[in-house]
Amino acid sequence: MKKDVLEAVRQELLQSIDEKARESAKRFFKEEVKFHGVKSAQVKKIAAKYFREIKDRDKNEIFTLCENLLQAEYGEEAFIAFEWAYSLRRAYEPGDFQVFERWVDLYVDNWAKCDTLCNHTIGCFVEMYPEFIECLAEWARSENRWLRRASAVTLILPARKGLFLKEVFEISDILLLDKDDMVQKGYGWMLKEASKKHQQEVFDYVMKWKAKMPRTALRYAIEKMSMEMRRRAMER
Repeated sequence: MKKDVLEAVRQELLQSIDEKARESAKRFFKEEVKFHGVKSAQVKKIAAKYFREIKDRDKNEIFTLCENLLQAEYGEEAFIAFEWAYSLRRAYEPGDFQVFERWVDLYVDNWAKCDTLCNHTIGCFVEMYPEFIECLAEWARSENRWLRRASAVTLILPARKGLFLKEVFEISDILLLDKDDMVQKGYGWMLKEASKKHQQEVFDYVMKWKAKMPRTALRYAIEKMSMEMRRRAMER
């Protein structure tokens, strides 16, 4: 049965290919990426359609299906895998962290896969089990650039709600001097989201470190602040 669902998913993706969508998708990435060329709205529909067929299966069996999709390396199949994983959020248990960590380490190879998995699935997981946030600090020190970005973007949605400010700053401290622009954008984005509920604290953090913080991260961090705050932060 397992293969039947995956074959049906892939068949429908292949039938939905749009050459313009494929060329357009590639323009957003510096890395070599694999896309079938299916529009995002259609991929979302396919994900929802086939999740209805598998939703009553054992969670670990669904995770195995997700992993099979990830192994194909296509952006659309990764999106479906991460949508399915997020759809199981009410059933998350502490042991699932190892599954998600492995997915980042083995299958995330561009910012879109990183953000789709981390913003929703892993972000939701750490809200449920905040004791795992300390693992994000380990990711922030990884040689894998996508684990480093993941350490920040996992906290995007919790930070937007005003949660985990101390941990946001701890992750930012570790990533502060990172040379990778994808990591700089990731932690800058995390600080920007945290500023929506904690503007003064994030502004003070930026002012403290602005001489060392890469300009890319700094610009992201202050994007939602007042013009006067942005001017002061950007002053040399």
